[in-house]
Amino acid sequence: MKGRSIILDHFEGREAAALMVDGKLEDFFIDGDAPVPGTIYRARADRPVKGQGGMFLSTPDGPAFLKQLKGLAPGQMLLVQVTGYAEPGKAIPVTQKLLFKSRYAIATPGAPGLNLSRTIRDEEERDRLMEVAHDVLEGGNHGMILRSACADADADEVAEDIAAMSDLAAQVLGDAEGEMELLIEGDGPHLRAWREWSEPAEICRDAGDFEHHGVLDALDVTLTIREPLPGGGFLYIEPTRALVAVDVNTGSDTSLAAGTKANIACARLLPRALRLRGLAGQVVLDLAPMPKKDRSSFEGALRSALRADSEETVMLGWTNLGHFELQRKRGRAALAEVLS
Repeated sequence: MKGRSIILDHFEGREAAALMVDGKLEDFFIDGDAPVPGTIYRARADRPVKGQGGMFLSTPDGPAFLKQLKGLAPGQMLLVQVTGYAEPGKAIPVTQKLLFKSRYAIATPGAPGLNLSRTIRDEEERDRLMEVAHDVLEGGNHGMILRSACADADADEVAEDIAAMSDLAAQVLGDAEGEMELLIEGDGPHLRAWREWSEPAEICRDAGDFEHHGVLDALDVTLTIREPLPGGGFLYIEPTRALVAVDVNTGSDTSLAAGTKANIACARLLPRALRLRGLAGQVVLDLAPMPKKDRSSFEGALRSALRADSEETVMLGWTNLGHFELQRKRGRAALAEVLS
C-alpha cells in the first residue's frame, strides 16, 4: 500500500492514532492514564530542592517538579504546563513557559514576536503568511510561531488557528488566581494526529481500520523487544529501570562488513523503533563489531535519522567500552506501560 494514511481508531479500548507510510507503521499515539504533555495546571509550590535546582509542586493529578527556584516560595500559586511523561514513581515534569499549540500556530506568552518556520523558504509565501498573522494579531500581547503546516494552507484556516491560540493564551493567563485546578487538558491521540501529522494523507476513521490497514500486525512487532533490520539482522530493545539497552545483532550475515552494515541499519531504524515503543531517557547502544574508521559513518546516519524524528534526542557519544549513548526526551508514554 503506497502513500500516507492516518488511521483514527481504538486499541485495547483506548483512543489511538496511527500514521502509515507506504504500508509501514511510522508513528503511533495512544491514550494513557498519565497527564498528557500540554496539560496546564494552576499549581501550588510546596518544597524547594536546592540540590536538584527545583521545586516540588502540588497539582490535582499529583506531585510535579519544576526546574526553577528563583522567585518562588512555598505556598505560591503558579501556572505550569506538563512537558513530558514522568518516570515510574517520579513527579510530573512541568515548566512555567507555557505554549499553546495547534496545527498551524503556536502562541508563546512571554516570548513576543512573530516567527515563521524555517522550513518555509519561499519569500512570497512567507510574506503572505506574515500578512495573515499581522491582520489577526494587531495589538496582541503574545508571541506567535507559524508552523511548517502553514505553507500553502488556506489563509482563513491559518487565521482561525492563530486567533484561537491567541484567545486561549489570554484566557489561561487571565485565570492565574485561585486554588489548584486543571485548566487545560493536553490533546488526545486523534487531535494530536491532526496537529502533528500535517502532510497530505488519506484519513481513515471507521471502527476496525487498524486491522484493515495492517496497524495491528505492526503493533505485534512493536510490543516485542525484537525489531528486524533490513538485510536479516535485528535489534533487541530492552527497557530497564535505569536505561534502555539496545543490542545490535547481524543475524546470519558473517561477512567482514556485517557489523558495519547492521550498525548503519540500526542508526536509520532506531528513532522509529523508539518512537513507536514510547521509549526515552538514557539509551545505550551495544553495537555490532565494526572498525573504528566506520564510526563516523554510523554517527552521520544516526544524526540524519534523528533530524527527521519528532522526539528531541541528544547524541552523547562513545563510552570506553565502545557503546554509544543517547539522551531522549520523554515526549510520550511507553506503549508497554500504557497497555499493562
